Amino acid sequence: METNAPIEKLEPAASIIDLFGGPDVVQQITGSDRTRVYRWTQPKEKGGTDGIIPLRPAQKLWAHAKATGMEIPGDLFLSTTLSSNAASEVAA
Repeated sequence: METNAPIEKLEPAASIIDLFGGPDVVQQITGSDRTRVYRWTQPKEKGGTDGIIPLRPAQKLWAHAKATGMEIPGDLFLSTTLSSNAASEVAA
């Protein structure tokens, strides 16, 4: 029996990926494989990183944001929950 349950995406990785334009854009910026980008949003039991973006790709995303003038809160990569304030700051 198949279920169409929504796939859980963990924070802050899911929101960060969305803020940068999706997995394809994040893949281009970081040089990470698309499946690796996806796994950042998955729980460890499913082979993911529990919503944490590893240091090297996070550094590349941060550098890209600075180089392109994208303003992102400094604690965004550290937070396990994206506050609505942080999301609105980035969207503005």
